[in-house]
Amino acid sequence: MNTFSPIPELDLLYDKKGQYPFAAENKVDGIQWQKECRRALGETIGFLDTPKVEFKPKIFPEVDRGDFTHQRIIISTAKGAEMPFYILRPKRREQEKLPVVLAYHGHGPGVKEIIGLDEMGEIRQTPPGYQKDFAVELCRRGFFVAAPEIACFGERQHNYSVLPGQSPPTTCHNAATYAIMLGKSVLGMRVRDSMRLLDYITTLPEVDKERIGVMGISGGGMLALFHACLDQGIAVTVLSGYFGRFRHNILNLHHCTCNFVPGLLKIGELDDLVGLLAPRPLLVEAGKKDPIFPITSVRDSIHRTREVYEVFECDPFESVILHEFDGIHEISGEKSYDFLVEQLQA
Repeated sequence: MNTFSPIPELDLLYDKKGQYPFAAENKVDGIQWQKECRRALGETIGFLDTPKVEFKPKIFPEVDRGDFTHQRIIISTAKGAEMPFYILRPKRREQEKLPVVLAYHGHGPGVKEIIGLDEMGEIRQTPPGYQKDFAVELCRRGFFVAAPEIACFGERQHNYSVLPGQSPPTTCHNAATYAIMLGKSVLGMRVRDSMRLLDYITTLPEVDKERIGVMGISGGGMLALFHACLDQGIAVTVLSGYFGRFRHNILNLHHCTCNFVPGLLKIGELDDLVGLLAPRPLLVEAGKKDPIFPITSVRDSIHRTREVYEVFECDPFESVILHEFDGIHEISGEKSYDFLVEQLQA
């Protein structure tokens, strides 16, 4: 695979392995590597040491959507940070406590796009976009779904009206560059928020905190991956439109500023870091025509991920699933929804 670099010197630096390449040859060493790498990764992305604050939840009325309901809630995740999110509850319940899926939207208007609402919060009358209302689809399969407004999107966008005469940048740019100047990352903010969301969700009596999965698309896939890497309470992970070595996608193509984390390559490549998920089940869905996450890199990283999973004494082909579909940068759902059902509703 060709890799573009305007400065060859940077490629030479890339070729030096990070501080935590996965090189364990047995399960005991693998678990020790996970402890050390997880600690270093948490320090690198930043914000995980933010002092906790009271949730102070603002709870809005439930809205009947036919076979499920949605409810908007806002919680405080840190001093100066409030996160709106939606809970989707199926009406038909076969169990007293429901398995949970955290649903992380990708770039676009925000969380409303994955729960079937327009930007005004009304039921959308137009077809869904690339995210295909996947939070709704999960709820209809019996999951308690929590879908947050990720920092820099929707209600949490920066107000760029203060920049007269300039074209507004992407919604993530201001927060991402500000965090980078602080030696941290907007990814760290998002993981911190997601951890606090999970803390709140698991206080609810209807939730089974032993059966928690996460699914994300694109930038939400990035958040899903890193949240699951750093939070062992997540049992199952589904990534859509986000996989493959950083060298072949994030560093080789144009991506939003929020994809970049200062010092991340000093820890390792993606198919080192994904070892933090093992032996927990992982499904990656990838469009064969995805222009920003090339399928050849996805395949290479899946191969490496299965090698890592073998060290943890599990069947790599049962624990690491790749679903290639004839599509672009979009949700498929053809196998991922059933995968989550099999893993969390058994």
